Amino acid sequence: MESGTAAVMSENLTLSINGDDNKLQEMTDEEQQGQCLRTVSPKSPAGLYCGYAVIIVLTGAVIALSVALSMRKEKPAIASPEAGYATCPRDWIGFGSRCFYFSEHTSNWTSSQNSCMEVGAHLTQFDRQEELNFLNRFKKDSAAWIGLHRESSEQPWMWTDNTEYNNLVPTRGNGEYAYLSDSGISSGRNYIHRKWICSKPNSCALQCPGVSLESVSKSS
Repeated sequence: MESGTAAVMSENLTLSINGDDNKLQEMTDEEQQGQCLRTVSPKSPAGLYCGYAVIIVLTGAVIALSVALSMRKEKPAIASPEAGYATCPRDWIGFGSRCFYFSEHTSNWTSSQNSCMEVGAHLTQFDRQEELNFLNRFKKDSAAWIGLHRESSEQPWMWTDNTEYNNLVPTRGNGEYAYLSDSGISSGRNYIHRKWICSKPNSCALQCPGVSLESVSKSS
């Protein structure tokens, strides 16, 4: 009987030891899981630093994008001197520092000049061969009044702003008022009705900071 009791006690001791081992193993597993959770938890220093770094990078990107968009909006758009269409009124054509209007109607020289002055312009003038080529290209086949005039055949040709013509191209005829024709620059009487060409500085040449009429004209 004593041997039976000893066997039972031995078995109970074995179960108790095994149970303690299982509890210890369970506690160890829980501690390991807790340690893993603490490692990846946002509350850990490494996680916080990583989160702060991401926030700082995103904030910097947003600020840089905002500044770039703001500078793009504030930067004035300067049209190409050759094109000039963006800085000229509707139905006008830009070239160099000027806007040009090619009329579809006809009138004498004096009335043509008055029509140009009503829109803040004058009968066109030119200083360079490139400008003359442009005028001839857009006037097409029609003769058109320009700003040259003189008192008599013995007097020099003058522009409407009272500057003397540089004789870039000789003027044909004995008239007092000049016009562009298929053969170049011709002259005639005031009462003849022809189409006309007006010109005035474009808005960019007048308003854009750092852009002068001379600099835009030379770049074209």
